[in-house]
Amino acid sequence: MTSTDHAATFHQLHQHGLLRLANAWDAGSARLVESLGAKAIATTSAGVAWANGYADGSYLPVQRLIDTAASIARVIRVPLSVDFEDGYASDPATVADNVARVIDAGAIGINIEDGADSPDLLAAKIEHIKRMAAERGVDLFVNARTDVYLRGLASEDRRVAETLARAKRYRDAGADGFFVPGLADADEIRSVVAEAGLPVNIMSRPDLPSAQELEALGVRRLSAGAAISISAMDYVAGLAGSFLQGTDATGKTLDYGSINALFDR
Repeated sequence: MTSTDHAATFHQLHQHGLLRLANAWDAGSARLVESLGAKAIATTSAGVAWANGYADGSYLPVQRLIDTAASIARVIRVPLSVDFEDGYASDPATVADNVARVIDAGAIGINIEDGADSPDLLAAKIEHIKRMAAERGVDLFVNARTDVYLRGLASEDRRVAETLARAKRYRDAGADGFFVPGLADADEIRSVVAEAGLPVNIMSRPDLPSAQELEALGVRRLSAGAAISISAMDYVAGLAGSFLQGTDATGKTLDYGSINALFDR
């Protein structure tokens, strides 16, 4: 399947039903997730940073991220979206250049976030990214993330209104999706979905409605975020700790042969 086909497929996956993304952090985890039936692969910025020995939060050198994206694209046959944090720069033109490199690595989608920055800055980044992608003939899926809920950027009585104001700003700039991590209340989800004008992405958390309820509310994308990579690290810590204390370090589900076979194609 060509990159054009992957891009079209990824866009279509946001039109109906609920796209579940079990975020990966390297080629091995991506191939494993794909083998379990994933319709697409998305990365987690935290997991990718940790796998490369950096803290989360745009500390990872861009080239390391590009290399990770390329290594994932090499082993999967489904669309790839890359968590691009804030674009790894403040200047919109530089951000677009960075995204061009991740497109060259094989990605057909990105997440890009506002964080504590002005919504106008993210809108400018989106505009530059979409212009660059169009010039390359790539229908890049730009998932605009707002941290209104995650960072508490508005009071409880204002957070829906602030979130929707940012949705309009990012939609007008050319965003294809809208990611609101931290949003969990069913009534607030319903309001955001109804007014955002973009496919809405929610991040998994313990107090979230079930996947079936989210789909009924109109949510189009559910992301694991860093949860799976955190659980994997926690599991490795348990096994390694047991081994270092002189006990068995054997896993319960996968073995060497089954893991190695994932890459034998």
